[in-house]
Amino acid sequence: MSNDVILSTIKRDYIYRLAEQNKRVDGRDFNEYRKISIETNLIRKAEGSARVKLGNTQVLVGVKLEVGEPYPDSPDKGVLTTSAELIPLASPDFEAGPPDKDAIE
Repeated sequence: MSNDVILSTIKRDYIYRLAEQNKRVDGRDFNEYRKISIETNLIRKAEGSARVKLGNTQVLVGVKLEVGEPYPDSPDKGVLTTSAELIPLASPDFEAGPPDKDAIE
């Protein structure tokens, strides 16, 4: 019997025991939410910002804006540009440095 099969059996038995106790792996009841907190206006140079914590996960967002002139051929329409900067700790797909072309809408 390989180590993978033994480990899988141990994990399976552990999960079954938790299910019988109506518990999740982190100890919460099945119907219990993770602790959530929201803090606002954390970034002084942004027009708006917030940090949301859900369990051990954190998201920090800042909003910058600038009022500009509409294009001459569409004077009654505006432009909205968005960008996202994601740190490499969030996923191995993200790279450090300035945002690439896929990060700018």
